[in-house]
Amino acid sequence: MKEYKLTTKMRSYQWDELSDEQREVVAIAKEQTAHSYCPYSQFHVGAAAKLANGVIIRGCNQENAAYPSGLCAERTALFAAGAQYPEQPVTRLAIACFTDGHFTAEPGAPCGACRQVMLETEHRYGGKMEVLLYGEKEIFVFESAADLLPLIFVSENLKG
Repeated sequence: MKEYKLTTKMRSYQWDELSDEQREVVAIAKEQTAHSYCPYSQFHVGAAAKLANGVIIRGCNQENAAYPSGLCAERTALFAAGAQYPEQPVTRLAIACFTDGHFTAEPGAPCGACRQVMLETEHRYGGKMEVLLYGEKEIFVFESAADLLPLIFVSENLKG
């Protein structure tokens, strides 16, 4: 038997410790929570994806009475980016959560499906995508989506 230990690197920042560029995408992710359609969960999630060309694509969660038909904020932003700017890598992705009249104290973590889409986005363009998870108390910053999903599944895995 072998035993492995997986580790990941994450930094915790306060708002004023972020760069101007980081604050810009986080602010847009926070704004996007207001556009969320979440009549069932009342959990508003906003996302902002910054592309290599400087364009920022906005996303928010979209729920549906048939629950599997909804889509998370991260995926709405990343899929829109891929559809509108297929040649532009996503360099930074910010996510913010709002519920019960305020932003969450702790950063909200992306679901597994979103982590896989984030990883595929990185893999597609061959570069890292910085991920910022906003919370009122602190903001988690990951250098790469791969830090959120250490056992990756990408196109090479399909080749056996």
